Amino acid sequence: MEKSLPSHFYTAPEIFEREKSLIFAQDWFCAGREEQLPSPGSSRVLEIARESILVVRTMKGELRAHYNVCRHRGARLCATENDTNWNVHLQGGITSSGSIRCPYHQWTYNLEGQLLGAPYLKDAEGFRKEDFSLYPVGVDTWGGFLFLNLNLSAAAAAEKNGVRTQLGPAVERTRRYPLAALRTGHSITYDVAANWKLIMENYNECYHCGGLHPELCEIVPDFKQAGGSNLNWEDGIPHRAGAYTFTKKGTTNRAPFPGLSEDEKVRHKGELCFPNLMVSLACDHVAAFLLWPLAPDRTHIVCNFLFHPEEIAKPTFDPADAVEFWDLVNRQDWAICERVQSGVSSRVHKFGYYAPMEDPSLDIRNYVIKHLGPIHQKPDS
Repeated sequence: MEKSLPSHFYTAPEIFEREKSLIFAQDWFCAGREEQLPSPGSSRVLEIARESILVVRTMKGELRAHYNVCRHRGARLCATENDTNWNVHLQGGITSSGSIRCPYHQWTYNLEGQLLGAPYLKDAEGFRKEDFSLYPVGVDTWGGFLFLNLNLSAAAAAEKNGVRTQLGPAVERTRRYPLAALRTGHSITYDVAANWKLIMENYNECYHCGGLHPELCEIVPDFKQAGGSNLNWEDGIPHRAGAYTFTKKGTTNRAPFPGLSEDEKVRHKGELCFPNLMVSLACDHVAAFLLWPLAPDRTHIVCNFLFHPEEIAKPTFDPADAVEFWDLVNRQDWAICERVQSGVSSRVHKFGYYAPMEDPSLDIRNYVIKHLGPIHQKPDS
């Protein structure tokens, strides 16, 4: 059996700091859905790797992202959830005319990030507005998902090295699912006391399914056969006879997505997209998990349930059958991931082992090594 990452890779603050710099600030990071920025002038302020990022839809309908930092003195342009405003209103942020105004000295930018004006500096010697555009953040989309890249060179290189390069075969394997057209019918957020890598490793194997997910295995018996060692994710996993989706009954009144193959209408597919997106695809809905790593032992998870707009528009639309089933399975996973986090924090636990049926979990080990470099066991204290 192969050894897992050393235990301190799941617990040590110094490892988490390296991950923020070498993974979350370098790779394409899934930051939500395009539908969250529905119209020109729409904006969101997000925190990735402790950086505040402003995402906007320009007046031309294009998505752009910038570091939420004024080029003048570095003030935050738009408010964040962590701001203390001292019960005063600061004149800044996104304006009604579709510009970005710094609350400190009123420097103003367009949504593309170009400096429009700086009070009293119009005739200043050597001052050129084009030299003071906002710091860009790379933006790309796939399947209706919004991806950001904090690497400054990513903005210029997005066309050549876009997110599809990072996603690899997942793009082809999901090509018949109308991901870009789907809309969020329900969302659940979770705060899990576990390292983000433990959560992704758990998603990537089904050795645990037989003991942890009896309700899920009732719908998909293959998940508990031979410890989940014979699952063919390329073609999808079949449900039990008469079942075809992830609900308690295995059925639903929602129509399958148009364009699916006959196998995809009765099978389940799943994609693990490093570093922070997990996508589970049924014939009538998609459960998309966005992981926001907050600390070595804490991960915020947003689970979006995506449905076809035609189904959402029906008076009878009710996502509860999928949502309730997934919520149960999710909470089972989060509970065991927290148990694992507690266990790997023990002084006696140096590393774990991957059983043969857990080979896919080696992906995360290889992914981390690629970005952080060779693994070194932490010396005994």
